[in-house]
Amino acid sequence: MDSKILHTLEYRKILNTLSLYTQTEMGKHNAENLVPISDLEEVKNLLSGTDQAVNVDRLKGIPSFTGIVDIRSAVKRARIGGTLSPHELLSIHNTVHTARRLKRLLDGMQEEIQMDKLIFLSEQLSEQKPLEDAIKSCIDDSAEVLDSASANLSQIRRELRTGESRIREKLDSMIRSSSVSKMLQDQLVTIRGDRFVIPVKAEYRAHFGGIVHDQSGSGATLFIEPESIVAMNNKLRETRMREEREIEVILQKLTALVGEQADLLVIDVDLLGTLDFIFAKARLAREMKATLPIMNDRGFMKLKKGRHPLISIDHVVPTDVELGNTYTSIIVTGPNTGGKTVTLKTVGLLSLMAMSGLFVSAEDGSQLCVFDAIYADIGDEQSIEQSLSTFSSHMTNIIRILSEMTPKSLVLFDELGAGTDPSEGSALAIAILEHIHSTGCRLIATTHYSELKAYAYERKGVINASMEFDVNTLSPTYRLLLGVPGRSNAFAIAERLGLPSDILDYARGEVTEDDQRVEHMIASLEQNRLTAEREKERAEKLRKDLEQLRDHHEQEINKLEEQRDRRIEKAEQEAREIIAKARQESEEIIRDLRKMALEEGASVKEHKLIAARKALSDAEPAERKKKIKKAAQARRIEPGDEVKVASLNQKGHVVELAGKEAMVQLGIMKMKVALTDLELIDTPQAQKQGAGATRHVTGVKRTRDEHVRSELDLRGANLEEALVEADRFIDEAFMANLGQVYLIHGKGTGVLRSGIQEYLRRHKNVKSYRLGNYGEGGTGVTVAELK
Repeated sequence: MDSKILHTLEYRKILNTLSLYTQTEMGKHNAENLVPISDLEEVKNLLSGTDQAVNVDRLKGIPSFTGIVDIRSAVKRARIGGTLSPHELLSIHNTVHTARRLKRLLDGMQEEIQMDKLIFLSEQLSEQKPLEDAIKSCIDDSAEVLDSASANLSQIRRELRTGESRIREKLDSMIRSSSVSKMLQDQLVTIRGDRFVIPVKAEYRAHFGGIVHDQSGSGATLFIEPESIVAMNNKLRETRMREEREIEVILQKLTALVGEQADLLVIDVDLLGTLDFIFAKARLAREMKATLPIMNDRGFMKLKKGRHPLISIDHVVPTDVELGNTYTSIIVTGPNTGGKTVTLKTVGLLSLMAMSGLFVSAEDGSQLCVFDAIYADIGDEQSIEQSLSTFSSHMTNIIRILSEMTPKSLVLFDELGAGTDPSEGSALAIAILEHIHSTGCRLIATTHYSELKAYAYERKGVINASMEFDVNTLSPTYRLLLGVPGRSNAFAIAERLGLPSDILDYARGEVTEDDQRVEHMIASLEQNRLTAEREKERAEKLRKDLEQLRDHHEQEINKLEEQRDRRIEKAEQEAREIIAKARQESEEIIRDLRKMALEEGASVKEHKLIAARKALSDAEPAERKKKIKKAAQARRIEPGDEVKVASLNQKGHVVELAGKEAMVQLGIMKMKVALTDLELIDTPQAQKQGAGATRHVTGVKRTRDEHVRSELDLRGANLEEALVEADRFIDEAFMANLGQVYLIHGKGTGVLRSGIQEYLRRHKNVKSYRLGNYGEGGTGVTVAELK
């Protein structure tokens, strides 16, 4: 992209703002050197990365890059064998540490946020934990080498501290003595050139031995190293030299570690700069309230409420621009100070920003195009040095543009043809516009010439436009009006400012009839447009009101549905608890009935049976009693029919009828039940027995639709058959939420019992099992407790 157009459209100011949001030198360098790109796929890729960073910023905030510095020069020096300073090593540590933290931070976000572009970059960051730990163990946060960096350094520094302590003790004893203290300027110990000294008055120099290392500015004080500590200072100096040599060894070892990872570290720095740059673009988008543009390469743009990014959002007037669909050229006419130049710059600058992977200051859904080049002739290009007039300068620039533009270029002209004779200027402007339009490139031009209004009206693919002007307030609104040519408004402005009416009338008489018709036509078009816009705004307001009302109703409906679902869930939970309690009590009652049946023979005494049945009925929830409906009997119950005892929720077979009661076989137990408490089970077997045939139950055969019982009689079956039937029985009982079941296998040889119990021991739904107690069948029955 030509640097001249970047300057004309103030693209550099956008980059300067972008660089303020970077956190690293590498990111700042990337921001300052950003240039527009003409490849559609690459632009889409850059915008996708910016979009993902915007989502991260919106949901989690911008990650911190604090601690990351440009370590590339230090790393390159380490690669060629130079020794790095503690400060450089600390910078490397901080950089690799922050890189590792940033990598893990982004990795932890990818489950919540779509960020494949950022993850692709972060995954390329190397893990330098060993190098980080090595530097951290030797260099502290103040870039000082730690005592623990090596055993030798630790020993040397202990010697240093001991030597310094002894020297201080020696000097302290000296300055406290009365003979010496009178010679001192101050009773203190100080250091000059790494040597411990004391301040001695100049007049006592002859009486005080030792070496003079310094004197005060006035010459009244000499800093003297007493003879008694010269040897001690010498030894301390030697120890410091040993310390320096040991530190040099430590730094060389750390530098060697850096040199081994030099290539990876350089790549890491570049990646960190790229990530910082991408997040800076996200920050810029947030500050500008910018959005993601939809990009294409077919020369189409549609800006919705586009704003110039360098004008305060509180003062800028958004504009709508569409170009490249039914028309490829826009001719904007009208008076000065209406905002024509700002509109040109807005279109050009937002196009450059989008082609650079930046969000644009416009509403969602705005579309922009990738151009191979953008050309602009905007502003006063007069050059005193080149002795060129304004017109000559503009023409020189236009000639260059005409020679370089292609059908995929965007051309922006401000005041085309200005600076010369109006008739010649307008003719020249029409010729230039016709030439550019014929090439197929996209064009937006502003002009004062009324002749261009007719050209735009008659030429296919060219549309008139103007900047709206409020005659009532004598001020522009800065809104671009497509399809409406501009009016001069000169007479209206002059009249409002107080120009005498006779002068105005004379001036109107000088205007040709054709010009008057054109002005009236434009005025009519503008009035119709204003009416249409008011209707559109009203319709838009109604639409928004309806959408808000619809959203409110949907929220209310969702709220009611949530309340209903919560109540149903609560009721179901309470019902499950009631049913579970009732089932438990029912099983206890059934066990008691079975025990009574075994103790008293084949039948149960009537008063005991009535009491047990009443206890069972009391255990059932009242709500469920209301739901029990008497089954509509297709025929009368006969002996042998399969029936359901409603009050017990158990199935059995009718043995015999006795008036209004029936003797029902329930497993191994028989009991009398009122006919009104029985429901006929209309199974195919029952239908075949409609003539009164007696049903014969054999073995352990069961059907899928048969009611789940709490006991299974396996007597007479071989082990293989029994295991198959027991497996199905346990599964059905578990699904029916039975807590305890009985498997009747008989005593016999014990093979069936052992096989059944071994099966129960391995079954995942069986909690425990045992042999039956007295009254439950003893060793002929295994009782299984389900989970």
